[in-house]
Amino acid sequence: MSTDLTADLSGARILPVLTLPDIATAAPLAEALAAGGARCAEVTFRTPDAEQALRAMAAHGGLTVGAGTVLTPEQAKRAVEAGARFVLSPGFDAEVVETCRELGVPVVPGIATATELMQALRAGLTTVKLFPAEPLGGTGMLQALAAPFPQARFVPTGGIGPAHLSAYLSHPAVLAVGGSWMAAAGHLERGDYAEIQRLTAEAVERSAA
Repeated sequence: MSTDLTADLSGARILPVLTLPDIATAAPLAEALAAGGARCAEVTFRTPDAEQALRAMAAHGGLTVGAGTVLTPEQAKRAVEAGARFVLSPGFDAEVVETCRELGVPVVPGIATATELMQALRAGLTTVKLFPAEPLGGTGMLQALAAPFPQARFVPTGGIGPAHLSAYLSHPAVLAVGGSWMAAAGHLERGDYAEIQRLTAEAVERSAA
């Protein structure tokens, strides 16, 4: 992913959010996502082996892989060393943002309120993650935040499924939508990579409609 994160996310439109229970799933998962048309993916730092899983996903070469659920500067450093090309966090943390800038990687902080969005904008960031999007109010919350902050661009994640996809993507302030439904825990436990590819292809097709 280039340093022009806005262009990259708006080109991708779909961001699979991945929590890998076993690093052995990383390579076939990357293959299934790429075959389904995904261009990028987020590997969450929610498991003990997240760093190794990210490294394995990044090694595939068919996807631009970033790190999600990054909570500390130290995690950000480890993620970038493992091959993360961008970083997402569930909230706004000035130290994480500064560390990513020092490392030269794009960062997308999470926001849930107008106050947090103002903090991100004051820090020079115009692309933010609306999280958790659905529990916050879905597209209604998105519209409420976008109206007074026309310079902001959003990557909604959290509770989003295929039924919500079109509504989010139709909003002009949305660059891409993140979701885990394309590669849910059950798919990975069963090794159902054919279904992952199918759901990914379906999401990509909907995003292009």
